[in-house]
Amino acid sequence: MSQRRNRLEIMRDILNVIREKSGKIKPTHILYKSNLSHQMMEEYLGELIKKGFIVELAMEKTRGKTYSITNKGITFLEKYRMIADFTESFGLG
Repeated sequence: MSQRRNRLEIMRDILNVIREKSGKIKPTHILYKSNLSHQMMEEYLGELIKKGFIVELAMEKTRGKTYSITNKGITFLEKYRMIADFTESFGLG
């Protein structure tokens, strides 16, 4: 039985998905790879943009959009990993 992800884990997953795709990804790929509903994905993307972790880029030729991770988003992932490693090392994770 799998546990539900908390808010920070979902944000981490979305940022990881973007980073793994050379730091730039279309929303459809985020949707599938982060395992979220469209509505939930839109809410999290809005929050990540508001916090400065990602930016939305318009694609001129296709009228679509892509998302790119910022340095702040990369720093979030690094700090998240450090905290996860710390809690696991004490059997708290």
